[in-house]
Amino acid sequence: MALSATSTVGEWLDHPVGGRILGAVLEQAGASAEALAPARTLPLQQLVAMSDGTFPAEMVDGLVAAYRAEIPEGTEDPAATAPAAWVEEITPGRFTGQTVIVTGAASGIGRAVASRVAREGGRVVAVDLAKEKLDELAASLPGTDVVAVAGDIADADAVAEIVRTAGERVDALANVAGIMDDMSAVHEMADATWERVMRVNVDGTMRLMRAVAPGMLEARSGRIVNVASEAALRGSAAGAAYTASKHAVIGLTKSSAVMYSGTGVTVNAVAPGGVATGITPGRAEFGSARLGRYMGNIPGIAQSEHLAASITFLLSRDSVNLNGAILASDGGWSAV
Repeated sequence: MALSATSTVGEWLDHPVGGRILGAVLEQAGASAEALAPARTLPLQQLVAMSDGTFPAEMVDGLVAAYRAEIPEGTEDPAATAPAAWVEEITPGRFTGQTVIVTGAASGIGRAVASRVAREGGRVVAVDLAKEKLDELAASLPGTDVVAVAGDIADADAVAEIVRTAGERVDALANVAGIMDDMSAVHEMADATWERVMRVNVDGTMRLMRAVAPGMLEARSGRIVNVASEAALRGSAAGAAYTASKHAVIGLTKSSAVMYSGTGVTVNAVAPGGVATGITPGRAEFGSARLGRYMGNIPGIAQSEHLAASITFLLSRDSVNLNGAILASDGGWSAV
């Protein structure tokens, strides 16, 4: 199989021609192949969104053109390998007849979760601040049931509107919405950063849980999945505000799992590692420098669809025997 923009970074690096071409570009930019190690499983074109302009689309086009110059299209390339790549497999009907609220649904992990639930038959109440992007999501899924609700999950009125739109019964809630901090240590953190991160990541998560729990308890059935982070499991993955907020999400998850044990309501969390969402965190001077030394431990960067696979499993009835679980969907980072 010939290399292309959709071939993975690893396939490019390991190919005798592609690796030489990509290596020369990296060398010219003052970087090395090792810098791309966490992105080996991602399509080459994914680097455009991740690089914040340092790896433009034109560079990808140039790499493919250079490869084609040596191995023209239609020419067999015996050196190119095609390892079994993960392909999202939809389970038809897995969420049929169920209403699922998904926050942060306009982009990244939330969008991937909303899309998968909808394609598997669920009615999705897609929540985010960005109304236009929610409408784009709904339009991209013809024949599915996606209801867009634009609102701030930390606002009581917005939460009430979300639940009203969902209707009498909410079968599952995916608390995906969250914001990153600027990697700041406590001594350099602004009050505004702390308050904003806590308001969305903790207050918003709690408010949605509080809003759907009574109906789930009455129905004696419901599944809540909170998205935590690798930063909920260690102190070296983000700044103080984000790390504290995601530790709080784990606390909310475990406390609620105990409180609702035996009621038919389960509460679990997924802790993502590195994910290619295109979101670039800010860079506080002291904190970023301190955290930089640990970033080499990241074993790889996942795609949003990879996380959706983990999250939708916990949202589904197949998670029947899980409660209070913290699923580290991080490519093994937490094992290091």
